[in-house]
Amino acid sequence: MMRNIFFILITTCFFCSGLRAQNYEANWESLDSRPIAGWFEDAKFGIFIHWGPYSVPAWSPKGTYSEWYQYWLQNKTLFGNGHFTGNEVVEYHNAKYGEGFPYYQFGDLFKAELFDPDAWAALFKKSGAKYVVLTSKHHDGFTLWPNKEANDRGFAWNSMEVGAKRDLLGDLSLAVKAEGIKMGFYYSLYEWFHPWWINDRERFVDEHFLPQVKDLVQRYEPDILWGDGEWEMEAEKWKTAELMAWLYNESKVKDKIITNDRWGKGVRHKHGGYYTSEYESGLEVSHPWEECRGMGFSFGYNRNEDIEDYNSARTLVLLLVDVVSRGGNLLLDIGPRADGKIPPVMQERLLQMGKWLSRNGEAIY
Repeated sequence: MMRNIFFILITTCFFCSGLRAQNYEANWESLDSRPIAGWFEDAKFGIFIHWGPYSVPAWSPKGTYSEWYQYWLQNKTLFGNGHFTGNEVVEYHNAKYGEGFPYYQFGDLFKAELFDPDAWAALFKKSGAKYVVLTSKHHDGFTLWPNKEANDRGFAWNSMEVGAKRDLLGDLSLAVKAEGIKMGFYYSLYEWFHPWWINDRERFVDEHFLPQVKDLVQRYEPDILWGDGEWEMEAEKWKTAELMAWLYNESKVKDKIITNDRWGKGVRHKHGGYYTSEYESGLEVSHPWEECRGMGFSFGYNRNEDIEDYNSARTLVLLLVDVVSRGGNLLLDIGPRADGKIPPVMQERLLQMGKWLSRNGEAIY
């Protein structure tokens, strides 16, 4: 009897250690064999948050992304849903702030003085959302956590040293996790105007991108790493297969981390823990997938959007039902103001969705 028990214990320990010891190679065939955490496909509804220095001007023409303000301003161009001259943001900026006002001064004005992470997390809980994805860094390069790579452009460009003087990402992460909600981080691979990105992309990858994203992961241990801004280079140049292998084999979150599909030109809808669509009807695939979109059109807060530009709660619920019925998740975006308050219309929509889910959640989750 004792021999049998001993044999069972040894066999069980061997089996479990084998699971923990599984290593993934730095190629997509091996990486794609890793199963996604079961909670994700059961979650169905998540909240996306776009928040940064672009939340200060918080303006772009309707049908465009306000979080692209720096790009519109410095490149004097625009694209989106509509017809544009390309000068709309430049003209707005010069009239509002003056011709010589650089985008980087918005970092000083991004103070988040009314930011209450516990109130945000409580709202997300009431909405029925099961996970949150916050922009840790958008394409302007500003980080919402204290990070040394953010400053390698020659000046401080992170929320701990500029503007809010606070670890915004860390504070929200703690509050969200305390509510029992999964926490993820959006991370932009490229940065529009980083000098290394413009002049030495290999150096940008090796000395900026890779150490920065690893710092984010090791310091805050997210449940999701949501890549974006990958389309300018192939995955081989980004070295993202090597990054994924590190995530899955060595990082602090190797046993729980989930990744999306935005890790290099041509990777979307082919590789990654789950596939993503954006302002589309979603995907018709057996692979886990997620549709993301804003309540209006812009992801970042756009003061140029009126109440009529926001989808009604009924429309958003129908969107959720449609996405879930086809096997996907809905990642619905909010754009907080620069002072840290979530606009009332966005709060109202989340609460209305939460009220509906409290009655009908069994049909969704």
